Amino acid sequence: MTLQFAQDAAPFIATSRNILRSHGIEITIGSDFREYSQIIREERKVQNLGVPFDHEKHDLKASHAFWLIGRNARGELIHTQAAKKVPLKGKTLAAHLLTAFRDFPPPLPGVDIQRSRYRATPGAHNISGQVVYHGEVWMAPLDKGNYRGVGLSTVLARTGLLEVMRRWDPDFVYGFMLRKVAFKGFAERMGYMHNEPGALKWVVDGFDQPIEAFLTYLSQDDARYMLDIPVEDLVEEAA
Repeated sequence: MTLQFAQDAAPFIATSRNILRSHGIEITIGSDFREYSQIIREERKVQNLGVPFDHEKHDLKASHAFWLIGRNARGELIHTQAAKKVPLKGKTLAAHLLTAFRDFPPPLPGVDIQRSRYRATPGAHNISGQVVYHGEVWMAPLDKGNYRGVGLSTVLARTGLLEVMRRWDPDFVYGFMLRKVAFKGFAERMGYMHNEPGALKWVVDGFDQPIEAFLTYLSQDDARYMLDIPVEDLVEEAA
């Protein structure tokens, strides 16, 4: 699929494309999650496919879900992310996740769903309306090229965020981020303006302590604000 961008996003797209191509990175966006599952199975062996984007467990169609990947000049997979609409059916995200949090386990074997728990964070009580879940974010290790620490995650994340806004213009975009990743400032590099600790604690076989995940999210106004910031400035700051 060739991505067609909104006209008013042209400056962002032109700059982002130039930055990515200067590193030999090409972006592909699609909605066939059978194809995505195969890509992950064959090329992202260090991280399993996340349950929210498993086409065998969820109805993932082009109208409400997409994936994005990046490849280097050798054609190797160096980046993934995906997003999908989440019907709240008139509830807040806090109320929805009281039971639905079980649909978002970490991509690890041995997760004990019954002993894991969700705690509604302050922001989750205010998230409602049309909502999109954003996940599957992964960057290749250094052996496939120096793609970390040079600001590329900032460009790639905003490319995915722009696609979310272009397709659906939702009221909110949210995701979950492991505590150790959040403490490294990755939420800020991705453009998430709200990052709330203690949302999820997953009990996993072989781990002495539960795995904690933060709730990260953006409002519609937040997303528009972030996408209006010149991306070259963000890359300079993130590098």
